[in-house]
Amino acid sequence: MYLTKKDSHWEVRAPAKLNLLLEVLSRRDDGFHELETLMVPIGLFDTLSLRSQAAGRIELDCQWPSFGKPQGVAVAAGDFDAVPRDRSNLVVRAVELLQKTAGVAAGAAIRLVKRIPVAAGLGGGSSDAAAALVAASHAWNLGWSRERLSRLAAQLGSDVPFFLGPSAGHSSGAVCRGRGEKLEAAVHLGHLHFVVVRPPKGLSTAKVFAACQAADRHDAARAASRLVALLGALQAGKLALAGRLLHNRLQQSAAKLSSWIERLQEEFSRLDCLGHQMTGSGTSYFGLCRSARHARCVAARLRVRDVRSVYALSSCRLGMPVT
Repeated sequence: MYLTKKDSHWEVRAPAKLNLLLEVLSRRDDGFHELETLMVPIGLFDTLSLRSQAAGRIELDCQWPSFGKPQGVAVAAGDFDAVPRDRSNLVVRAVELLQKTAGVAAGAAIRLVKRIPVAAGLGGGSSDAAAALVAASHAWNLGWSRERLSRLAAQLGSDVPFFLGPSAGHSSGAVCRGRGEKLEAAVHLGHLHFVVVRPPKGLSTAKVFAACQAADRHDAARAASRLVALLGALQAGKLALAGRLLHNRLQQSAAKLSSWIERLQEEFSRLDCLGHQMTGSGTSYFGLCRSARHARCVAARLRVRDVRSVYALSSCRLGMPVT
């Protein structure tokens, strides 16, 4: 996340994310599942601009880039679905929550330029909500810390705290536990390169979780060992080993709901990626590549196979900690 002051407004570049490991553990009393996931931010950004305004009104204008698609990638029209401008948008709920909690009388005028596909498992909505919290805190001169904003973020959604970053700051990613609100910085993961495909149809996160069989004790122990091994492989630059350690428990249940998951698994198995899997609750699918050039080559091969939106992307930093 990258924050800039521009004249009368604050602008935030809000990144997408990939889950390199996602394990679904026991169900919680609140109906959600305990999670253990390793997430990394990637260089596909929405841009959120926010300025303070009088009378307490919160107004949101959403649009896709005027040139029609993110530059340098093949994108399907279905990715550019209408983005809601009312309370069904997590950005509005985030700003309202901060406004109410902090007792702010002012409102906010927000402009959101979308580049991250919706309903894709890439965390675009969560990233935008985190960006809105940061921008509103600065626009209203609240000076809230990252930790304080993170407590609000946890009320909005499982992935939202991740985009505020662990307290260590400048991390390459984070291990997230609980509902996603318990963060541990993942550092020195290296500059990672991916090819990402977003098929034409998304999936309901609730339906994917409902169809998922949570890990038993044996699976949970094995997942913990896998996480340690994956972090070690990435930190040592052993990308081939890291590719073999990728894991997403939700992929099997998502495959029951969308034929695209199995198709993409088959497509990627014909390529020379180091490893591949679905991210989040889908339907986006990614492959770990050896270099940026390798990712571009794999993307070019996928684009001729009619798998819809294809991106060659690299990991990025979570940015400066919120102060």
